Amino acid sequence: MMGFLYLWEKSMERIIIHPDGLSLKTVARAISAPCQVELSDAATRNIEHSRSFLERKIYGEDVIVYGVNTGFGSLCNVMVEPDQLEELQVNLIRSHAAGMGDEVPEVLIRLMLLLKIQNFCYGKSGVRLALVERLIDFFNAGVYPVVYEQGSLGASGDLAPLAHLSLPLIGEGECWWEGKKVSGADLMKELGWSPLTLKAKEGIALLNGSQFSTAYAAWSVIEGERLMKAANLCAAFSMEAFNVQLSPLHEKVHQIRNQGGQIKVAEDLRSLLAGSDLGGRSGKQVQDPYSFRCVPQVHGATLAALDHVKSVVQDELNAVTDNPNVLEEEDAILSAGNFHAQPLALVLDYLSIALSELSNISERRTYQLISGTRGLPAYLTPKAGLHSGLMIAQYTAASIVSQNKQLCQPASVDSIVSSLGQEDHVSMSANAATKGKRVVDNVWSVLGIEFLTASQAWSFRNGHLSDELDRVYAGFRSSVSVLVDDRVQRDDMVSATNYLRKRMRE
Repeated sequence: MMGFLYLWEKSMERIIIHPDGLSLKTVARAISAPCQVELSDAATRNIEHSRSFLERKIYGEDVIVYGVNTGFGSLCNVMVEPDQLEELQVNLIRSHAAGMGDEVPEVLIRLMLLLKIQNFCYGKSGVRLALVERLIDFFNAGVYPVVYEQGSLGASGDLAPLAHLSLPLIGEGECWWEGKKVSGADLMKELGWSPLTLKAKEGIALLNGSQFSTAYAAWSVIEGERLMKAANLCAAFSMEAFNVQLSPLHEKVHQIRNQGGQIKVAEDLRSLLAGSDLGGRSGKQVQDPYSFRCVPQVHGATLAALDHVKSVVQDELNAVTDNPNVLEEEDAILSAGNFHAQPLALVLDYLSIALSELSNISERRTYQLISGTRGLPAYLTPKAGLHSGLMIAQYTAASIVSQNKQLCQPASVDSIVSSLGQEDHVSMSANAATKGKRVVDNVWSVLGIEFLTASQAWSFRNGHLSDELDRVYAGFRSSVSVLVDDRVQRDDMVSATNYLRKRMRE
């Protein structure tokens, strides 16, 4: 087994965990393909110094520290005897492993592990180096603890999800490893590891933190950037198929508005359409519907929102979000509230709304393309009546857009009192995060339907596409033929969506 791990490590990219921080670009690499992580010397020193300071305080000076030698939440005033501190930390993990709902996808578990390791590298958490190294072992060996989506209020940390992430460290809970679900105890035997004995402060350090919400947020931002590219490509292709005016893309129009996102989207659309004969085609209307004419304004606003969310998430990737904070330079261990994920909750709601708008306007373009105007047949079928063409593809897009509107109800405006009133305001970032992922996946589906529709519409045209769109169209047609007679629509819609997602990763 050790030989296998050694060979695996040698063949993979390595990410060095360093107090200088983690970038979204590095996160994207980490979740797109297997890689290995290791601690920098600076991170190792920080962790060791922090642990020594903590032990000196609680064992040498008898300092009372919340969650270290006291109970948790509303039990913060209940003192725990020194000989019970290890039991306290294990009890914390077990009692907080109260998740419900669907399992978190492995790619996000992988990211949670990475972010927890990064959180500890600053030396503000007081955990032992052995604990951090075991988290690294999990990451490098492809061990993914079974975590459930429901159970976090986004304050006091993502408690239930992080408890399930931590259970296998002590030989409990369940994991996915090498394609099978195994118990934490069996995993230890398979890998020849011993379960960790958690020491003072380590249980609460594992559970306090925003790594669940942050993992979803980082994934959504990364996917959001790809969605922006896909939305612009789909819009440009639909413009070709709908035979639109090009005046709404004129550079000067956007300069006088002076909105950065709008300017960038218009530039991207002009690039996507470069070399097309769209500008010289006949049969145009004086003005086009807003879903075509206002793409730079709508997509551009989403791009601006995405840039703002990205900056907040980038900061959170490198934040210390557990509690209490071990501040050796201040000669103090301070109980505070960095686990409160309000910054994430607000921008996750914002991101859902912004990305949802890409699907909203996309579905309108799909509707226009099947409407039987601009010289295109109704439902884009040459045999209307006997065949329904893409009629129901638009129905599906409409239903998904409607669901997105429901999912965009903000989670961050909600709060509910917990822990007997001790935790009387919470962020609900975890709910914002999980529903945000559903919005992202939904937007991909709606854009896939638009791409399929634009491709079908283009089959009735004789114009010349831009070089870029011609390559994209040809690639799609190599696996999905033009619709002539009705067939199962789901197959084509899934193919179009998968093709688009794959193309945006190239």
